Amino acid sequence: MRLSTRVGLAVGCTVPLLVLACGWLLLDLVARDLHRAEDQQLRARAAALAPDARSLLRASENGRPKAADTRERKLFSAALDVGVRVVGPDADFSGGPQPGPAVTLPPRAAGPVTVRDGGRSWRVLARPVRGTTATLWVFSPDTADRTRLRLVRRRVLLTAILAAPLSGLLAWGLAAGAGAPLRRLTRRTAGLDPRTSSARPADRRTGVTEVDELAATLRTVLARYDEQAARTAEALDTARSFSAAAAHELRTPLMSMGTNLDILADHPGLPASERAEVVDDLRREHARLLGLLVMLRELGRGDLVEAEAFRPVDLADVAEAAVAEARRRDPDAGIVLDTAPGLIVHGWEPGLRLLLDNLLGNALAHGRDTRGRAWVRVGVNATAEQALVTVDDHGPGVPPDARSRIFERFRRGPESAGSGLGLTLVAQQAALHRGSVTVTDGPDGVGARFAVRLPSDGGGLPGRRDWLIGTAGADRSQSFPKDAP
Repeated sequence: MRLSTRVGLAVGCTVPLLVLACGWLLLDLVARDLHRAEDQQLRARAAALAPDARSLLRASENGRPKAADTRERKLFSAALDVGVRVVGPDADFSGGPQPGPAVTLPPRAAGPVTVRDGGRSWRVLARPVRGTTATLWVFSPDTADRTRLRLVRRRVLLTAILAAPLSGLLAWGLAAGAGAPLRRLTRRTAGLDPRTSSARPADRRTGVTEVDELAATLRTVLARYDEQAARTAEALDTARSFSAAAAHELRTPLMSMGTNLDILADHPGLPASERAEVVDDLRREHARLLGLLVMLRELGRGDLVEAEAFRPVDLADVAEAAVAEARRRDPDAGIVLDTAPGLIVHGWEPGLRLLLDNLLGNALAHGRDTRGRAWVRVGVNATAEQALVTVDDHGPGVPPDARSRIFERFRRGPESAGSGLGLTLVAQQAALHRGSVTVTDGPDGVGARFAVRLPSDGGGLPGRRDWLIGTAGADRSQSFPKDAP
């Protein structure tokens, strides 16, 4: 059933009920007004007839029949259209319209009351006759009042009968007109299929608040669908890239491990020294495989992290935890932390920790001096609306011509035994936080300095996140402006 039909039926049923309720209230008010007017008339007549009733009783008590007859005629003449009854200990006079003698009259009361005699009703007012023990009753038939009330009742019923179809049709027409914007919205969106088309309803105001809110909600739902579809596509691309990268990068170590296992299987009598060398080679390849899988997983997490995961993070606390872990892994290294407490950035805490862990791991692996000792200084400081993280080492440094390539995927130095993804993870996390990472010579011209700049107020996630899918090129490895995609 259409909304306009529902509204028409609801109004067509409700309006007659409201008319009847208002009519009932009107009848009650009219009846009260009529009774009030009638009661005022009875009081006025009773006050006017009281002297004549008193004179009639006195004449009757004094034994003057002619005077009593005159007073009685005068009393009934003054009563006009109301009935009168005067009852005393030795006298009973009545005249005019009034209920029969069998009807029990009320005692003296403060106001008029209603009595019934068969099918008729009377409004009665009782008043004592001053100076006597007699009572004066004044009667008024309510025929005129009941006629007026019946007329009002018929008109109320007629109005209710006419109001049902008229109000229903009017409500249906108004609802149909008010629903026109909703029908237009339905026609515009009926052919939309978010799975096959990118067309979306235009943001056109109709002037009807509910329809505009519904259209805005529909656009929001479709936008969220598009966002989820894009995220699903990213997840699928990341999964495919993960499997492709893993298959490509794991082929060589797996083949090497297979060769070593064949050697052990085919030469059970291999000398102990040669067997130990093969086993050590297996352990190295196993560690490389494990590290590569861990790095690929972390790279995939960075590509799929949601904006809801970002919150205020104390960068100094993250740096202290990363330095403590690095000291535990390499107790012989000299690691110095220079940090400003309470440096808050808007970021993803696991990603920031991953960034610092990989910078420290890179410094410990490649930043050793000529004597093989690792000296690393970590600085966390605030600059103008930015947080600056620096990691300095005393190693051979990074040649200028290689600085544009060290952040690419699987880029390893000739002496490196790592996965080639550590610095790629650093570049990825810097980009996710709308920051930048650069590599220069050390502060004293010795070693290398890796500098990461992060905006303190954060920002939205970059529109392009394909560090696992693609390769971090030179345009993204050196610097990531705040507004870069």
